[in-house]
Amino acid sequence: MKQQTYSHRGGAMAGTFLLLLPFLFPSLFNPLGRASPSILSEWSAPKPRHSRLLKSALQRRTSSEEQADLWRPLAKQGWKPCAKSDTTLNLPEKSRGYIQVFLDGGLNQQRMGICDAVAVAKILNATLVIPHLEVNPVWQDSSTFMDIFDVDHFINILQDDILIVKEVPVEFYWSTREYYATGIRATRVKTAPVHASANWYTENVLPVLQSYGIAAIAPFSHRLAFDDMSKDIQRLRCKVNFQALAFVPHIRALGNSLINRLRYPAQGSEVSTNYLEELDNTNKKKGAGKFVVLHLRFDKDMAAHSACEFGGGKAERLALAKYRQVIWQGRVLNSQFTDEELRSQGRCPLTPEEIGLLLAALGFDNSTRLYLASHKVYGGEARILTLRDLFPLMEDKKSLTSSEERASIKGKASLLAAVDYYVSMHSDIFISASPGNMHNAVVAHRTYENRKTIRPSMALLGQLFLNKTLTWPEFQEAIREKHKNRQGQIRLRKTGQSLYTYPAPDCMCNA
Repeated sequence: MKQQTYSHRGGAMAGTFLLLLPFLFPSLFNPLGRASPSILSEWSAPKPRHSRLLKSALQRRTSSEEQADLWRPLAKQGWKPCAKSDTTLNLPEKSRGYIQVFLDGGLNQQRMGICDAVAVAKILNATLVIPHLEVNPVWQDSSTFMDIFDVDHFINILQDDILIVKEVPVEFYWSTREYYATGIRATRVKTAPVHASANWYTENVLPVLQSYGIAAIAPFSHRLAFDDMSKDIQRLRCKVNFQALAFVPHIRALGNSLINRLRYPAQGSEVSTNYLEELDNTNKKKGAGKFVVLHLRFDKDMAAHSACEFGGGKAERLALAKYRQVIWQGRVLNSQFTDEELRSQGRCPLTPEEIGLLLAALGFDNSTRLYLASHKVYGGEARILTLRDLFPLMEDKKSLTSSEERASIKGKASLLAAVDYYVSMHSDIFISASPGNMHNAVVAHRTYENRKTIRPSMALLGQLFLNKTLTWPEFQEAIREKHKNRQGQIRLRKTGQSLYTYPAPDCMCNA
């Protein structure tokens, strides 16, 4: 397959788009066809904010010893995956009824909801109906559970734990999302508190099951506690997350193709769906290339919610403030702090320029193959030019595939995210620019499998980037020292924390 050069294509497309702007958005232009200063200023590429560091980073050199250490797999830490229950829990002789859940949010928030739904069904000795995924209001993605996850695999893996059906039985045909949207229904439970206990479900949902034979729980995001749960329930949640939730075959096949092209760029050939397993069996074959996945979480939604400044000047500040007011109506508390205060506390998402400087300081050189896992970057291609200068071998879904290969996932945010998740799980190193659901899900999964994962110290980076007199050697030394123990080392879950972020000790055992 002949691959296109993304930077050239992006530049040409951007030029064409600018020429068409007066015709596409006439209200934004004056009679002479010139864009208003505010709108073009927001879209213009900001100048590098850390030009001194950037200049040094572009001239960086990394020794072969440093490279070998950087790419070395994570050492064993005395823990192993342990999602299987210590006791044998038989299925109930008779189900108490059917549990339905309606899950909103993006792919990874829904993933957590699915795990919790299985646990609730187990707590109540109920039959789980395959969860309903709500249409995402931001991305307008109508993908169903069966569009994303291998439903037969899901049912098979959990067959000894709970009963699962793909749809409600005929006698409950009326129990649909539309039915619950048109009025108050006795079978809908809408009062589940955030992080509800197992007892809450026994006391409040079980009576509904006993009366009607079915209970629909909505909303159902973060509705099951992480503390004071039996070990068996915790292990079941782990089993769902790390074993039962496999992506559908065409997502895995596309992911395998991307991984092959990243590892063997000169070949560009197709591989079987067993490709990754074959690599593991042969120790990834002599000469196999390595690559990093960067989850660049820098869309307009993220930028606006942070209330930080990103170098776009007054026009950008006004645009983000307006977006913030329209979307959240003043509920963003960060806007009460100055940019310096937010940055020093590590509460600003890293820009493409900043994450590039972090990677360069850690020792990644310009021969590093970097896969960009991201949706829409605020500012588009112009915003990531400095990152591309630092890492010219940067790729993404679009640069590595043909339009025909992308046809099955085009316009489907959840499927696009699923491909990125799959590639992220099989990279040599994963790094996320900012915390969030995708970050938490992948970091937890890679921790479970003992894979190298770099967690940026947001507070340190914020303070370093505020220091305009810092030299490159000083910046590099501070970065390397702080991140020695932020590369996938086990962190035990504390009270109140999520096992979907910290899988040990609930999902893991001492080796």
